[in-house]
Amino acid sequence: MNHTLQGLRKILMIEDDPRIADFVSRGLRAEGYLVEVMPTGREGLLAGRESQFRAILLDIGLPDINGQQVCEQLRSEGVKTPILMLTARDAIPDKVKGLQSGADDYMTKPFSFEELLARVDALLRRAEMEYGEENPEIQIADLVLNRQTHEVFRSGHSIDLTAKEYSLLELLMISGGKLVSRARILEQVWGYSSDPLTNVVDVFIRQLRKKIDEGHELKLIKTVRGFGYRLDVFSEP
Repeated sequence: MNHTLQGLRKILMIEDDPRIADFVSRGLRAEGYLVEVMPTGREGLLAGRESQFRAILLDIGLPDINGQQVCEQLRSEGVKTPILMLTARDAIPDKVKGLQSGADDYMTKPFSFEELLARVDALLRRAEMEYGEENPEIQIADLVLNRQTHEVFRSGHSIDLTAKEYSLLELLMISGGKLVSRARILEQVWGYSSDPLTNVVDVFIRQLRKKIDEGHELKLIKTVRGFGYRLDVFSEP
């Protein structure tokens, strides 16, 4: 089964501060996410009802309908999209109220982009798991990964991978040809924060290349020097 994974990476951001919206959306797009920004609660509520989004970043202090009301309304309508609330309020009662309104996570402004990315990744992994239950196979060219059985095939031949190799390959494949940074690989596969001294990513990429690409004319795993890796069918530039 060959299918697109674009929908798995589409995020709705409901935020009225143009500086924050621009900063976050540019950062997420650089990581391969598709981002749509809505500046008001009413616009966000309309967009949030669509099933195309796999996560919602929701500011509480919106100019018309506040974020808690938006969240409560979406949940009352049966929308199950994971929601990460963003707010300048850091008091415990405010956090509790946000979570009680139906949010899945809560971040206080100002926040680091690295932490936001880690939390978004966690929300998206949940969405991707749900998507994978209905569509267990990811296919790029003749490479097939089954997320239910954890089996991997290239040209119909089974490939034996370790748990870490499988996790790394899965991350590259669900990224749909987008660049995956070394920092993101370290965070998602090993749970490390970015460490420029470690070469664990490079070692495992070499191991994957031997198992996935060796003996095949079409090389799928590509290096973007100084940035990270991607997996696609296009030739090297």
